[in-house]
Amino acid sequence: MPPVRAFIGLGSNLGNRLGNLRGAVESMRGNGLRVLAASSVYDTDPVGPPQPNYLNAAVALEAELPPAELVAVLKKVEAEIGREQTERWGPRIIDLDLLLYGEQTVSEPGIAVPHRELTNRAFALVPILEIDHDVELPSGEPLSAFCEKTPAGIRLFAPPSSLLEG
Repeated sequence: MPPVRAFIGLGSNLGNRLGNLRGAVESMRGNGLRVLAASSVYDTDPVGPPQPNYLNAAVALEAELPPAELVAVLKKVEAEIGREQTERWGPRIIDLDLLLYGEQTVSEPGIAVPHRELTNRAFALVPILEIDHDVELPSGEPLSAFCEKTPAGIRLFAPPSSLLEG
């Protein structure tokens, strides 16, 4: 299968949040995924029940796996970092979401691409747009049309190099 550029959202609000994000990027590489670029890391307000703030970021990958297999690798990486399934939108040591997969729309059991909440979440939009300001949804709409110029609840925490060190 020809390579596809995919965007992965990363989040952590338990333990060493930055270390968890770094570990996830290292584990993605160790599981055969080619990381093309990383965004800065952002400190973000949580969505859902009361919990600590998140660190969020995004990476662009060159994916040579179909979406279901890519999601399986992401779940494996989450398990390697120590993620346990808890309440929906609850605190977590690591969260990896397939946000975009090339220009494809995917609707399979357990997989929705673009991610169902992508256009509603500044903590996902801002990191993707930092990597590629011209990225579009499969519908052809520019992703930037869904993001406010200075969205609330998201603050710069660390530069892109902080995810790629190590």
